[in-house]
Amino acid sequence: GKLVGLNAAGKLDLSVMPTGIGAETKTIVASENLAAGDLVNIFNDTGTAKVRKADASSSAKEAHGFVLAAVTATNNATVYLEGTITGLTSLTPGSLLYLSGSAAGTMTATAPSTAGHISQQVGVALSDTEVSFEPQTTIEIA
Repeated sequence: GKLVGLNAAGKLDLSVMPTGIGAETKTIVASENLAAGDLVNIFNDTGTAKVRKADASSSAKEAHGFVLAAVTATNNATVYLEGTITGLTSLTPGSLLYLSGSAAGTMTATAPSTAGHISQQVGVALSDTEVSFEPQTTIEIA
C-alpha cells in the first residue's frame, strides 16, 4: 500500500518487480580481469563455472554473455546472458557485430576470416554506443 519511487534513471528499481522481469543475469567468478562491456565465455574450471574474456582466435572461447561493470580476477562478475551492452563508442547503427579474434572480449564489424579461428555474430548496433546482444552459433573457419 505504499508509493514506489523511481531510481536515478527514472525507472522502477528491479527489486520491486516480480521474478522474471528484467535482465537474465548470473553471478559467476571471473578467472581474469574484465572491463565493462567485455564479452565473456563461461567455462568449467574443475567443476566450478567461471568466466573469462570471449575470444574468436584459435583459443575459440565463444561469447555466452557480457559484463557491464569491470571486475578483477577471483571476484564475482554479474554476467548478462541477454540484453543491451552500453557504454561503447564509434558504432554504426544497424551494423552486425562479431566476436573479435584480435582483441579478447571485444566486437568487430568485420567477420573473422583467419583459418582456425571461429566466427560468431554477437549482436547488432542500436546506436553509436549500444549493442543488442544476440549471440549466434559459432562457425569454425577452415
